[in-house]
Amino acid sequence: MLQPIAHYGIHFLVPLWVALLCFKNQWKIAFVIMISTMLIDLDHLLATPIFDSNRCSINFHPLHSYIAIAVYVCLAILKKTRILGVGLLIHILADTVDCLMM
Repeated sequence: MLQPIAHYGIHFLVPLWVALLCFKNQWKIAFVIMISTMLIDLDHLLATPIFDSNRCSINFHPLHSYIAIAVYVCLAILKKTRILGVGLLIHILADTVDCLMM
């Protein structure tokens, strides 16, 4: 029961908190951008089965690979893509917590 609460709490509450704290002047747009990073879960459609509650997404799906995560870190460093990069890293954090709680 705790795993879904932690997972979705990180997916929705952490981006809101980061948007309010770090992007005060544009928090609404920052929040929407960070929430939209959940679209990287579309790579789950490439797996068989599409969803497996006992599978760790990290380094299994292409957009959750270590190489992709390195790109997300670079995006978070660059000012123009910072919000997107931070959102993607928050998404990866949520999935990592999932893996650790399995």
